[in-house]
Amino acid sequence: MIEVNLVPDVKQELIEAQRVRSMVIVGSVFVGLASISVVALLLIYIFVVQSVRSNMADSAIKDGSQKLAQVADLSKSLTIQNQLTQITALNDKKQITSRIFDALLKIIPPSPNDVQISILKIDTSTNLVTIDGQASNSYAALEVFKKTIDGAMVNYSILSGDDLEKQDPIELASNISTSNTSFGDDSSGNKVLRFTISFVCATELFASSSKNVSVSVKGEKNATDSYLGVPKTI
Repeated sequence: MIEVNLVPDVKQELIEAQRVRSMVIVGSVFVGLASISVVALLLIYIFVVQSVRSNMADSAIKDGSQKLAQVADLSKSLTIQNQLTQITALNDKKQITSRIFDALLKIIPPSPNDVQISILKIDTSTNLVTIDGQASNSYAALEVFKKTIDGAMVNYSILSGDDLEKQDPIELASNISTSNTSFGDDSSGNKVLRFTISFVCATELFASSSKNVSVSVKGEKNATDSYLGVPKTI
């Protein structure tokens, strides 16, 4: 059997091109319809769903505000709650300055180098301790007092987990200085040396995180005048 193709090649290519064009047009129409549907859904979400959700949220806020407005002394309750949340932080930062009195029991020298303290000041921002006092044994007692402060050590522990961990002792004072020294008479008419002595106290002495705090003095066993009365620089 013999078949003869009477359709020219050019005609066949034209028919194929028309078929492809039709497919592209149909596909574009479907894509366009899908795009229009997506845009329509977005518009519905933005202008309808979002508006409904916004109105519901506004209504919930309004109802909540009305309920809170009916609570008696609400502002006071909120203030107290806020203060309660700050207690722990404030407690961690507080300084136990009363420990200075235990330190004084250690650093005030015994007789005959008696020292009487009239004014004690503590600058909690810098830990600067200033002492105004008088000594009955003139400059010797003042030098013993100064040297005792210089030799004082702070012993303490810190909480590590559930256990207390003992720390190495640290010096009680730094930047020790004396000023305003002058001779005068006390209430009994005895000659005394009035003075002001200041030093920067170790932070660990006042820190609330320090536990089992105590003060010891180096050379306590050698507290004779021949040892304490000689200036440290000599």
